Amino acid sequence: MSVGKLFLKYVPQNILGMIGISLYILVDTFFISKAVGADGITALNLVLPVYSVIFAIGAMIGVGSAIRFAIAKSRKSDDMDSYFTNGLFWGTVIGIIFTVAGILFPQKIIAFLGGDSDIVKVGTSYTRIFMAFAPCFIWNHICNAFVRNDGAPSVAMAATLGSSLFNIIADYVLMFPVGMGMAGAALATAISPILGVIICLTHILSKRSNVKFKLIKPSFMRLIHSSQLGISAFVSEISSGVMTATFNMIILGITGNLGVAAYGVVANISLVAVAMFNGVANGSQPIASMFYGQGDKEKLKKVLKLGMITSLTMALIMICIVYIWSSPIANIFNNENNPVLASYAEEGLKLYFIGFIFAGINIAGTSILSAMEEAKGAFFASVMRGFVAIIFFAFILSALFGMRGVWLAFPAAEGVTSVITIVFLYNAIMKKK
Repeated sequence: MSVGKLFLKYVPQNILGMIGISLYILVDTFFISKAVGADGITALNLVLPVYSVIFAIGAMIGVGSAIRFAIAKSRKSDDMDSYFTNGLFWGTVIGIIFTVAGILFPQKIIAFLGGDSDIVKVGTSYTRIFMAFAPCFIWNHICNAFVRNDGAPSVAMAATLGSSLFNIIADYVLMFPVGMGMAGAALATAISPILGVIICLTHILSKRSNVKFKLIKPSFMRLIHSSQLGISAFVSEISSGVMTATFNMIILGITGNLGVAAYGVVANISLVAVAMFNGVANGSQPIASMFYGQGDKEKLKKVLKLGMITSLTMALIMICIVYIWSSPIANIFNNENNPVLASYAEEGLKLYFIGFIFAGINIAGTSILSAMEEAKGAFFASVMRGFVAIIFFAFILSALFGMRGVWLAFPAAEGVTSVITIVFLYNAIMKKK
């Protein structure tokens, strides 16, 4: 199969699956805005960093272990059978830590993230319930990554879409007919990854699967070895949490809870964009890992080129949509028709989304670097966009321009990082020896 056909086999399905994840988060936010109002959105936005950490750990273990598995499989190595079980073991151990913290200290977690007494009251049940299911989120990431890298992108997509559709339906039923409010939203979100794991198991337990459960002695060093290649996936997931926590803290000092609610609107809409770029990255990675394992550098270049063209095209389309329909998009979650919230969100959407021209390059590029075992390059570029640059620009630009500076921090951070990503990619794959 040609590189183009492989790209079309993997990437569109992964984009669709990732859009499914982002849509259920949007629907979750929409239902909360209807049931609870601005305080509910604020509470949800304040605990999003915890979500991001759990998802990031699952992505790091899952993607990193699956890359090691894919490379070992392409080289016909006996070592490939140990990565799946080892990843599940350590994912479970880490997940249980979050479970205990969520059950025992939900109020303290929300207060630590900046919630006042009203927000703590609204968000406690939500935080306790979704954190109790932390291992399930991590298992879902691991299973999905291995299924995708084992040549079954359709099953991975079905798992993602199936769990997302369940979440949307359960959200509505539990929040409104049953009347559980925020607790219902949390329960729907918490149960959905279990369905994703079950769908993935239809491939893992089948005869055509190369992914096997194997009785092994858990190896922490193997976890570290795998996680090195999952660092870009980790930062891609956790960067949203870091941005949310940083922006929440800054915005609370500038405009208070209403500004945080406006940022919640922008952040949730941007999840769709990030999901699409993650779809390009997740779809490109198994192909790149295969060609890297085979030593075919020319095909690696073609995968990179297709990934970049796809990302830039999507970014331009998104920016056009946001500029044309910023007002109706901003008011989707403005159930109270607050004109100040709408004004903040409209400006935020227009400025924030400029950054996706560069974010697409960074997300797809770091995924390709990880697929080629270029852990240092992927780590450096990922840390720049997820931590260093975004925090630096958020504080500097907000001090200079207020809320407008907050919105511009994302484009500035992604723009600087894109230069670094391109340099690493050039040295790794494009430079002629």
